[in-house]
Amino acid sequence: MLILLASLPPPTESLPFPISSSHWCYQIQLKPSNYTCLGPDEWEGSCQNSRQSPVNIVTAKTQLDPNLGRFSFSGYDRKHQWVVENNGHTVMVSLGDEVSITGGGLSTRYRAKQLHLHWSKAMDRGSEHTFNGERFAMEMHIVHEKEKGPSRNTSEDEIAVLAFMVEVGSNNVNFQPLVEALSDIRRPNTNTTMKRSISLFDLLPEEESLRHYFRYLGSLTTPTCDEKVVWTVFQEPIQLHRDQILAFSQKLFYDHDQSVNMTDNVRPVQSLGQRQVFRSGAPGPLLSQPLPTLLAPALACLTVGFLR
Repeated sequence: MLILLASLPPPTESLPFPISSSHWCYQIQLKPSNYTCLGPDEWEGSCQNSRQSPVNIVTAKTQLDPNLGRFSFSGYDRKHQWVVENNGHTVMVSLGDEVSITGGGLSTRYRAKQLHLHWSKAMDRGSEHTFNGERFAMEMHIVHEKEKGPSRNTSEDEIAVLAFMVEVGSNNVNFQPLVEALSDIRRPNTNTTMKRSISLFDLLPEEESLRHYFRYLGSLTTPTCDEKVVWTVFQEPIQLHRDQILAFSQKLFYDHDQSVNMTDNVRPVQSLGQRQVFRSGAPGPLLSQPLPTLLAPALACLTVGFLR
């Protein structure tokens, strides 16, 4: 889901959530819903068009782009007690106006507006993007808006989103202030302030790994799905403990009655069509098989050699 806070037009990410003629929801909300809401197959605006997000990234089919170099992160190291909100579709952290990015093959500076996450109770069903058909436990989006110029026209790269996969791993102490805040925003349209200060860098993988990423042009992943997003999907996942991941599904609710747990807030994968997914100059494609699988033949040969 992409939701901006500031100066974009009303559709999608300018507001806590998009203005639409009908209430939209995720597939999991349709059955228990006592009201009419539109599931992903019926989302309005540009949602049924041909350049939509998320997509499945087939790493072997990505194309190397030497222009996709390192990012320059401004304000990502500043610690804040961020405001955290349950907006009825996700948990969203407002980032103010002090954080921005340049580089990374982007045409200009983009200013961060908010971050939010997608998740599931299942550890292989919570990301929106997929790598070689495989989902991750969660996906985090940091949403940036292109800085205004003298004459600013709507373009296919008006929004830049940095997307990070989240996988099960060790306990992540840097994420804990956000996880702890969930208990105070169980119901939709509630917010709280983190009890401890953290920076955006605290939430991300090591900065050195951030030079490895994929790039394509797509859309917002919530109505009205405007096709104006330049996507950066990073290769290196964030690690959270299983209990930290499950806290999002257990503590947050889609409804005020707290009868429908907020989980599986994930848009289905969309067709890539004729679009090309590029990869940054440094990494090369992700391994399509686990490393032990790739090493097995070589180890077998070595074993045979020793036995002779």
